[in-house]
Amino acid sequence: MNNCWKRYALVWGLLLGLPVAAWAEGQPAATPLDVKVVVVAMFEHGEITGDRPGEFQFWVERMPLDRELEFPGGPYPLRYRQDGVLGICVGGGIANATASIMALGLDDRFDLSRAYWLIAGIAGGDPEDTSIGSAVWAKHVVDGDLLYELDAREIPDDWPYGMIPLGGERPVQWPADVTTGWTVDTSHFALNETLVDWAYETTRGVTIPDTSELVEYRKAFEGFPQAQKRPRVQIGDTLASSTYWHGELLNRWANDWVKLYAGQEAEFVTTNMEDSGTLAALGRLDAMGKADFNRALVLRTVSNFSTPPPGKTAAWSATAEYPGNSRPALESAYQIGRVVVEELLAKWSLMGKQVPGE
Repeated sequence: MNNCWKRYALVWGLLLGLPVAAWAEGQPAATPLDVKVVVVAMFEHGEITGDRPGEFQFWVERMPLDRELEFPGGPYPLRYRQDGVLGICVGGGIANATASIMALGLDDRFDLSRAYWLIAGIAGGDPEDTSIGSAVWAKHVVDGDLLYELDAREIPDDWPYGMIPLGGERPVQWPADVTTGWTVDTSHFALNETLVDWAYETTRGVTIPDTSELVEYRKAFEGFPQAQKRPRVQIGDTLASSTYWHGELLNRWANDWVKLYAGQEAEFVTTNMEDSGTLAALGRLDAMGKADFNRALVLRTVSNFSTPPPGKTAAWSATAEYPGNSRPALESAYQIGRVVVEELLAKWSLMGKQVPGE
């Protein structure tokens, strides 16, 4: 490459925010962007801005994340705010989440070594534990795809459901299922409890709006006192499964499954479709020195329930419209998540060096 073309490459590389070394051979690499917080969203309905919002749109428009960066390693461009907030929309499902987060972690435009990771998205909720619109911080993420499954028409009469732990012979029987069977290292992720407690304490006093749609929707859940409460901030664990499951029997399975892998103190509250993939990638990146798993947070807000209300079938409930078209839960994810992001930034001189609560 002659000197003239090197100069042109250097200029274009800087304009696009890419490492200089990728554009001008022999030139020193540009300093990577120092990222303080990565906001991880999972899906959009269409464009990133200007239409029906998914999980990413409020962050982009309101924060705002006003700088767009090309990102061939994911389904959407990245968005960035000059004070160190980077936004990524990974795409729906565990495979998309894993691939997108790995691509980001290996992108040498960014220094993610001190970044906090805020996974903020909507979820199904267990009406035994939570209410629509509530924001739930997880201490444990358990994978719900790694298992044996029987066709529902062939489940033995004395079994509660057709899900069997890997290497097991029957549905959950503690503790033998995981000590005599076999498992993989992405079945359970324990998050940093002190960081989760800090995030909860930082946001527990935030009032989540209670809309007319939520009031009307929860009336149907008679006999579920937690489901009939107004939305609030909670701590509760989450099950990740790319399969969109639904119904009373599978809800029982989810409760058993979370305790089986995360321990008897764990409590299934929300169900999502990506978080074990995101955390698997972060674990690999941590081992490579490119991310700090200890700085990961999972915030899931309840857009619907994982079981139907009394008098309705699981088939009806699985495909029913979410109250408020899921907007109350999307609002909660942004409003509660932003409080944590801004608190981290405001105290970065301390937060950059030490995780809150440690």
